[in-house]
Amino acid sequence: MSPDSRLPIPDSRLPMTDLLSSLDSAVSVLRQRVGAPPDVAVVLGTGLGDFANTLTEATVLPYAAIPGWPSSSVVGHAGTLVVGTHRSGARVAALAGRAHLYEGYPVTRAVFGVRAMVRWGVRRIVLTNAAGGINTAFTQGALMLIDDHINMLGTNPLVGPNVEELGVRFPDMTYVYDRDLRAMALEAAAETGVPLQRGIYLATLGPSYETPAEIRAFRTLGADAVGMSTVPEAIAARHMGAAVAGISCITNPAAGVVDEPLDHDDVMQTASRVRGQFIALLDAFIARMVQR
Repeated sequence: MSPDSRLPIPDSRLPMTDLLSSLDSAVSVLRQRVGAPPDVAVVLGTGLGDFANTLTEATVLPYAAIPGWPSSSVVGHAGTLVVGTHRSGARVAALAGRAHLYEGYPVTRAVFGVRAMVRWGVRRIVLTNAAGGINTAFTQGALMLIDDHINMLGTNPLVGPNVEELGVRFPDMTYVYDRDLRAMALEAAAETGVPLQRGIYLATLGPSYETPAEIRAFRTLGADAVGMSTVPEAIAARHMGAAVAGISCITNPAAGVVDEPLDHDDVMQTASRVRGQFIALLDAFIARMVQR
């Protein structure tokens, strides 16, 4: 086959030159429909979307109603933005679902929701996810505060021309997950009695689960949990100067930790089982954030 006869590969990336105008179009709709930016935005991972239902006086926007915002086709991701009042009195935006790279989205599109939140004026972002437990001390259903991450996605949301209005070309990632927010999360865990582990989250592309050999390698690298999200959003939010916190729900042992196959239904069932603890922790955490 000659080079000229090859079919072109479509490029679905959102050009960096268009990113700012796309974000501003989304923010314009958010201001019209919701008003001022919330105090906190929470991205709800697989099976963890019930928190959005606890917000009162809520405005619910399907992602499709917001220009440029990607939808999610994954079971356990509602695909709606819910902005309402938290029981602490804070205004909270709950992103019930996220776009993943494995759905075919380029990384610049996958982080669009988080970027739109920060562009709107949200300064604190909480990223949550369902993850596989690499650390054998973690039980199924444990909650883990993310201290740091390892990016094994093979890409970065900052690749391409830098948009100076959003952040610097080479942002520091020494404290991707804000130290003050992590301290508040630990205080919230102590206050509620919800056990909260700490660890390192490693992101892979997916959608296939990892092999036992990969999990052994990741354990050697220092990872405690593995998943298919969160890292690009954390990088993009920090690039824009937001404070980021991350919480993983360990919904299953990672491949090879136990001699059983992995199944998405198990992920959903475990997330449902720990719903009460997750919401209690998140409630106390948000209350502490808005009090400081």
